[in-house]
Amino acid sequence: MQLFLEQLLNGIGVGSTYALITLGLALVYGIMRILHIAHAAVYTVGAYIGLGVFSATGNLWLGVLVSMAGCAVLGVLIERLVYFPLLSFPPFVPLISSIALLIGIQELCRLVAGPYIQSFDAPLPVPGVTLLGIRISSSLATVYVVTAVVLVLLWFLTTRTELGLAMRAASQDMDTASANGINSHAIVDVTFMIGSAVAAVAGILVGIHYNQVYPTMGAVPAYKTLALIVVGGLGSVPGAVIAAILLGVGETLLIGYAGIPLPRNALAFIIMILVLLWRPQGLFVRK
Repeated sequence: MQLFLEQLLNGIGVGSTYALITLGLALVYGIMRILHIAHAAVYTVGAYIGLGVFSATGNLWLGVLVSMAGCAVLGVLIERLVYFPLLSFPPFVPLISSIALLIGIQELCRLVAGPYIQSFDAPLPVPGVTLLGIRISSSLATVYVVTAVVLVLLWFLTTRTELGLAMRAASQDMDTASANGINSHAIVDVTFMIGSAVAAVAGILVGIHYNQVYPTMGAVPAYKTLALIVVGGLGSVPGAVIAAILLGVGETLLIGYAGIPLPRNALAFIIMILVLLWRPQGLFVRK
């Protein structure tokens, strides 16, 4: 029983990191209907900026703030310089551009920071705790707390503020929203800023949790998050978050507890195929 609970808590932690990375992708798709694969590259850049600032100053909070700001700017640049000029083209054109951007940024990280894994050994503000006889590490507890805070803030922003109302209007129909006085382009900018800043937080958290940062750390999240927003229902942020948590718990229990010899990183796509056969619109979207 203790092993089951340990794996369950680990699975929730893994799913929480998936949720933080998937949030930005789901937000961008909800507004622009673009599969922003390069979001995983922003997550990698966020980890590197956080590591660089922490190494230089010894201040993790400063690293987080600088990383969030830097990634927010990077997200807006990607939107304005890559995606926006391609909106009139078929959907596969921005998708291919996004994949090229992911590879390009990864290679840039490799050139700037080197090809080797770098340690990210930073003290975290949330202490480790013991729950039901199970030790929860400081990094795992921080993942829980940060994910919960980010989800609550995003929920409040999207459901209780005028900005959130404008974002939801733009996600329904950007042209109609513009006709009703909403600056849709500014809403798109804000969406990219928020999604990219959250990706930076995810990159730093994952970097500290696994104590490693490397140029291709976004490769696996790139396709896993793609599968997650499809499973959750394209454009559904709550669906993407729930799918991320379920995947993290599912793959940890199946492989870490049940000992089923499945390739962990392929599990997301196996689940995606099964879900699409059953519910082509995703788990949490009505027909």
